[in-house]
Amino acid sequence: MTGAVPGAAPLAVVHPDAAVLAEATAARLLTRLLDAQSVRTPVHAVLTGGTVGIKTLEAVAASPLRAAVDWSGVHLWWGDERFLPDGDPDRNETQARHALVDALVAGSGLPAEHVHAMPALGAVVGDQTVETPEQSASAYAAELARFATEAADVAVPEFDVLLLGMGPDGHVASLFPGHEGLDARGATVGVHGSPKPPPERVSLTFDALRRAREVWVVAAGAEKAAQAAAALGGEPVVDVPAAGARGTERTLWLLDAAAATPAS
Repeated sequence: MTGAVPGAAPLAVVHPDAAVLAEATAARLLTRLLDAQSVRTPVHAVLTGGTVGIKTLEAVAASPLRAAVDWSGVHLWWGDERFLPDGDPDRNETQARHALVDALVAGSGLPAEHVHAMPALGAVVGDQTVETPEQSASAYAAELARFATEAADVAVPEFDVLLLGMGPDGHVASLFPGHEGLDARGATVGVHGSPKPPPERVSLTFDALRRAREVWVVAAGAEKAAQAAAALGGEPVVDVPAAGARGTERTLWLLDAAAATPAS
């Protein structure tokens, strides 16, 4: 993947440490949902996994501002998923449900059908049992297309906010440096041979990520600093995939001090 990256140029916001980063991101997310609901409905948000991503969801669950959101008008999606059986503790969905989503469904009016998880290994979709990442990716693409705007060049919703973590290698979602998935077209891609276990995954593509109005890359820790600096400095997407994550209206890098300070 070469050439200029479309979308809004990134802005970095630095927080003192990972705990403050998670709390601040949670407050920012709830405010974003409220602001979006003031002008349109439904609202679409894409969740991420990882340590800070899940801590952010836990902070949302504990926030008094959570009650101000009309969760009946929110749809939740995922940027990527480990291709594992339903309920596996390593699935992003499983961790997000424990941190926040199940509580929203049980007590905050979020309709269960508004929780759009990527199909797990062994899931039954229609009359098909999902046995490969490609089958999961295809089924998720069909679900995304149900909510796509008519003018979309790729059939996904115009996400109001899309959260991403970043790995120490600069990957976002399950789009890894030098991996063939970087050039996938359409909405989703099945991933094999992931350098980070498990090897099989499902991911949104850059085509889909860049349909978001706002993209937030959330990263903490000194091990992320070099790649955060490279991405913000415009290094090639093939080397630092996070550099290719841009929103149509806004791109935020939400960092803790360690991730914002490359080693000298």
